[in-house]
Amino acid sequence: MKIGVIGCGQVGSASANACVLRGVGTEIVLVDKNEALAVAQAEDILHATPFAAPIPVRAGGFDDLEGAGIVVIAAGVAQKEGESRLDLLKRNADVFSQIIPRILNVAPDAVLLIASNPVDVMTQMVASIAQKTHAIPASRIIGSGTILDTARFRALLGKHLGVSSHSIHAYVLGEHGDSEVLHWSGALVGTIPLTDFAAQVGAAVTQQIRMKIDDGVRQAASRIIKGKGATWYGIGAGIARVAKAVIGDENALFTCSTPTANILEGTGVVSLSLPRIINRNGIVQTLVPPLDSMEREQFLKSAEILFEAAQQIGVDNIE
Repeated sequence: MKIGVIGCGQVGSASANACVLRGVGTEIVLVDKNEALAVAQAEDILHATPFAAPIPVRAGGFDDLEGAGIVVIAAGVAQKEGESRLDLLKRNADVFSQIIPRILNVAPDAVLLIASNPVDVMTQMVASIAQKTHAIPASRIIGSGTILDTARFRALLGKHLGVSSHSIHAYVLGEHGDSEVLHWSGALVGTIPLTDFAAQVGAAVTQQIRMKIDDGVRQAASRIIKGKGATWYGIGAGIARVAKAVIGDENALFTCSTPTANILEGTGVVSLSLPRIINRNGIVQTLVPPLDSMEREQFLKSAEILFEAAQQIGVDNIE
């Protein structure tokens, strides 16, 4: 399956490189308004293929996306130090309104993977544009959402417990940003509830540990941005993993963002992260995990923040 990548900065190029390293896709086409950047990134990534998967990688324009089954959108202005994801809204809105129709004109059957921040509202905007211009269902618009936050949560829990993060099932829900919700009450290690496992291995998850891990997850982007200007390796790997699930028709579960109804009573849809089952058709099912009273309150607050943010820039409702 051909994969297109729109936006060849750090996130877009890291996503393409991760696809090559994982052997995801049959061809990768990089598109950027700076053609020289797209050419340079494609050449550099191509040079990695002898050490990974021999996937053709090239630069191109929107017309070269014809036949793509997946298009990764990593375009837009970068997040500045001290700037929240929601502060990016108005700066990125115009970019999306211009590029989405151009993508769908040549790749109308593609699943769109959105990586640009603030990803939840940008995902809702893409879904609105795609529905209005090409009648594309929201199920084929997948925001990276909290896949990276969930990975951070699992990595930090694994480190504390002395167990592989692959054995931890714990999710971050809601916004990819300040109001995200760490789902502590549903965390499992294998099939064992977190607190029971922690007690058995002598690594109790105290309130202090929870606060430390919460800060490690919630403030990770701020620390990384302060140190090197942006985050890209983690999200690039996450995008490649979701792309693999689409190509492989896996019915795999990820905490991705897409417009979702019936979250806030009396309002329309809101784009946020919940566990979603993903295959070749995009998102085929959304799951709502049981939350304790505090988590539910935090989740609804996160949904309210995202709904209001979408309203601020006039994102149309999704049917």
